Amino acid sequence: MNTIGKEFIEKTKYKYLDTSDQMKRYESPPLEADYDTSLPHVALPDPRTYKEFRVSIREAIERRTSVRDYSHLPMSREELSYVLWCTQGVREKVSGASTLRTVPSAGARHPLETYLLVHKVKEIPPGLYRYIALEHKLVHLPTAQGLTGRITKAFLDQEIVRECAVLFIWVATVYRTTWRYSERGYRYIFLDAGHACQNLYLSAESVGCGVCAIAAFHDDAVNQLLGVDGDKQFAIYAATAGKK
Repeated sequence: MNTIGKEFIEKTKYKYLDTSDQMKRYESPPLEADYDTSLPHVALPDPRTYKEFRVSIREAIERRTSVRDYSHLPMSREELSYVLWCTQGVREKVSGASTLRTVPSAGARHPLETYLLVHKVKEIPPGLYRYIALEHKLVHLPTAQGLTGRITKAFLDQEIVRECAVLFIWVATVYRTTWRYSERGYRYIFLDAGHACQNLYLSAESVGCGVCAIAAFHDDAVNQLLGVDGDKQFAIYAATAGKK
């Protein structure tokens, strides 16, 4: 029986691909989505100065597990800065056309934008934020009242969305990858999201926090709440994080 999933795999095989826009010499898309620079922002401490590691990388890999029960203690601003950098941090800009980051990405295209629903982080007011990776800062996004309840509902009423310190939501900017890889790029953005989430698991473990990845959510509702169109940009993956 043919299914949508099987059709997706079949139609993104190399034999079906058109010439990519990169091969057509079209201009490459921006490295990061635009944002309103007039919005309030939160400067984050330099993640490379963070020293309070609890475990080695080997221990973090051994201990890594999904954590669904969090304490009432807040994460520190330094901890959040560190795990954000580990998931999408920019190490180097290459000729203005790509970035080298702390996670792998097909062709160094890095299509992900990170949104955060902050509940309990020291020195950062609760609310919805977007991580500006090129500047390592957070932009505080305007929202209506009751956002936490609406996002929790969009995530199938999973209580960990409400009880965690921070909810990470990764949004894919599709053209950043399909510009180089045509329709096959749709495969790669899902792989890239997995790379980012695994780095979140390991970096959080190293600073005494826990993570639970979430792929179950109502796509249209989450996209609407984040203000993305669901076509050129859409929510692809999420994870809760908090103190154990």
